[in-house]
Parts: sequence; C-alpha cells; structure tokens
Amino acid sequence: MKKLLLFSLLLASTFIALAQKSDTTLTKSSGVNGNNELKLNLVYTIAGFPELNYERIIKDDMSVGVAVLVGIEKNAEYSFGVIPNYRVYFGGKKANGFFIEANAAVISNRQDYYDYEFLAYTSFPAGYQPYVAPIDKTYTNFGLGAAAGAKFLTKNGFVGEIFLGVGRLFGSNSIDAYSRSGITIGKRF
Repeated sequence: MKKLLLFSLLLASTFIALAQKSDTTLTKSSGVNGNNELKLNLVYTIAGFPELNYERIIKDDMSVGVAVLVGIEKNAEYSFGVIPNYRVYFGGKKANGFFIEANAAVISNRQDYYDYEFLAYTSFPAGYQPYVAPIDKTYTNFGLGAAAGAKFLTKNGFVGEIFLGVGRLFGSNSIDAYSRSGITIGKRF
C-alpha cells in the first residue's frame, strides 16, 4: 500500500511539474522567440516626422521600449522627440495580442511667432508699412501619456502593430498634448 501511495504521489508531482508555464524570454533564439524588435511607424513617416521604435521583451507579457522621431520638414509638427514606454500584453503568446502602454516623452516642437514689440519703439516714414517676418522658435517639453493597441506576429518574426493614445505635455507653449498612435511594421530578432 505504501509503495502504491508513493508511486501515485510521484506521478502526480510529475504532472504538476510539467504543467508549469515557462518564460520564453530566457531562450537564446531569434525570429518569433527573439527578445528585440525594431519597428517603423508608417503614419508618422507619411506625416513628415518618421518614428523608429526599439522594444525589448523582458517577460512574455511585458516589455520596455523607446521611440525616436525626427521632423524632416520645416513645417512638421514635431522637430524631435524621444518617447520611452512600458507595455503589458494580454495575449496568450509571447508579447503578442492586445496591450496597454504607459509612456513619457521629451518633445521639441517648432513654432512661428511675430514680434510686433519693436514696432512701438521704431519710427518709420509716413505711409511706410513695415513687414514683420516670422521668428522660428523651438520649445522642448516633458510629458506623460498612455496608449492601447494590438500587436500581430508572423511565423517569420515580422511584427505589425496598430495603437492609439495621447499624452499631456507640461510646459509653456501652445501645444498641450501629443499623439501616441500609429501603424508600425518591423522585425523581431
């Protein structure tokens, strides 16, 4: 009887040990099981300030990353931005499916303004209409935000994302918020 009880206990512990979920971030493989992703935000690229994202998977259901965007046109909304983020995934696969994101941002934006103050202290000939040229000024602000979205992964390790969010900028210029949205494509390695 003791041998039967001992054998049953040993058999039950084997099933319990095999039923535990393992963390796949510990494996050293590439492709679908890789822990790094490099992505390009297509929406921001079309808008004139391309955004490149790097993401590091730290557990099967969470990751940290950073997005860098640069304004390539003079009239782009942002001239430069760095947005570190933290994501939590709710899908059944490694860093895949629905996610929520918390982010912080350091964003520089350009604004044109007109300095009319010098006109009050300058005398002009009668009938002369002075031209006031716009002055280009760059402001840098810090902000906090959130986003939600979904990530899709192919068998080859190609990644596609769609996400939408917003953040609040803290500073003394006219832009109070920043958009955290996009459609990205990239590769997991």
